Amino acid sequence: MKTEALKEKYIKYGLTKDDVFKHQHYIILTRSGIEKIQAIEDIYISYKVIECKPNFAVVHANATKNTTTIETFGSALKGEGYKDGNTNTWYVMEMAEKRALSRAVLKLTGFYELGVFGEDESEDFKKK
Repeated sequence: MKTEALKEKYIKYGLTKDDVFKHQHYIILTRSGIEKIQAIEDIYISYKVIECKPNFAVVHANATKNTTTIETFGSALKGEGYKDGNTNTWYVMEMAEKRALSRAVLKLTGFYELGVFGEDESEDFKKK
């Protein structure tokens, strides 16, 4: 059932092997795959900065598709490793925004309920 639903979504959104990959435990969509879905579904997202510091940022995303609206958040905490942060990049605001966008698109299109995540949601999800 889950496999069939995912296959239908891959076809619907024209996702290719460059847009999707298997992680150790999850299926991951790349940035390009998420942006394809956002464009096809005409998802509008507005952002509000909740907190922005040199090493930490939180962004609130309000996303709308047709008459459905969801709210979600993205955050990033710079650290030297994953024990004291969830990103190793200095551009924490941009990471928080990418994470919020990813979550919003995946939630609105039903990918989250199928166990699919965006590669920007965790440094562990990056393609090797």
